[in-house]
Amino acid sequence: MRKRVYFLSDVHLGLNVCDPRAREDRLVRFLESIPEEETEALYMLGDVWDFWYEYRDVVPAGYARVFAALQSLIAQGVEVHFFSGNHDIWCYHYFQSMGIKVHHGPERAVHSGKTFVLAHGDGLGPGMRLYKCMKAVFRSRVTQWLFSTFVPVRLAFALGNGWSLHTRLAHGERYEFKGEPEPLYKWAAAMDPQPDFFVFGHLHCEVDMKMPSGARLFVLRDWLDGSDVICFDGETIGRI
Repeated sequence: MRKRVYFLSDVHLGLNVCDPRAREDRLVRFLESIPEEETEALYMLGDVWDFWYEYRDVVPAGYARVFAALQSLIAQGVEVHFFSGNHDIWCYHYFQSMGIKVHHGPERAVHSGKTFVLAHGDGLGPGMRLYKCMKAVFRSRVTQWLFSTFVPVRLAFALGNGWSLHTRLAHGERYEFKGEPEPLYKWAAAMDPQPDFFVFGHLHCEVDMKMPSGARLFVLRDWLDGSDVICFDGETIGRI
């Protein structure tokens, strides 16, 4: 019986820091190790790619082994879900064409009678007005049309990859989760009804904490120099 559910986030494939090839190898090995006959779903909670932009007829080159592993899972009946992050926000139809279910915001999911609230996690909670405005602009159909129409493919990817190399993550700076004062925590605490589990990415730090409602809140760390996967086996949940 299929009961296993896996969660991962922030692999940042393509980011040219640490060892990009080794990072992709770790992801492929993990995907190929998933016991297909026991697994119900895989959730990839955003920023799996460090920069992803789809033109109508052009997608980023590479990652054939990753997509092959994902399609093998799908062919064996495993649901594969992808939540767009702030680095791979511009995905449209390519993932869906392979059978991957794409989400662009928080979602509820139920597995073995337990309720999960899942999201990449960026921009959730009070404050962050500038970031939320920027996110709205990037999600705008007008912005996407202008970018696709007037920015040549080679320049678009040069800009995207160049911007990534100037981010906090590329310089090894780690975020410290603030606990109850954290905007993401406040967003989760205000949700009604409360789920059994919250699982987020984005913050690149390892979090597992109990909330007053009894829900557990997880944040996945990134894969730059290791890996982080959470597994729910139908009864228990934890990192593997």
